[in-house]
Amino acid sequence: MLSETVDLRFGVIRARGHLTAQGADLLRGTADSLRGSGHSRVVLDLGGVRAADASGLDVLRALRDDFAEDGGELVVQHLARLTAEPV
Repeated sequence: MLSETVDLRFGVIRARGHLTAQGADLLRGTADSLRGSGHSRVVLDLGGVRAADASGLDVLRALRDDFAEDGGELVVQHLARLTAEPV
């Protein structure tokens, strides 16, 4: 199960728990809301995430690509300890 804390002022999402596709969809919705409220750069802090599965990481890759296509940036922190592949 994944939970999140959001800093609306700075556009930061802090996640905790296990990242699955369902949890990544939660993060996607929050990131999209931040983008819709004017944040072109959103920081996703995965420091509290204990583990991630491939489908959850795939959702984050797609989200990063969506941000880039719209001229924005999704910064994913603390990913290296979850996977060797860049997101």
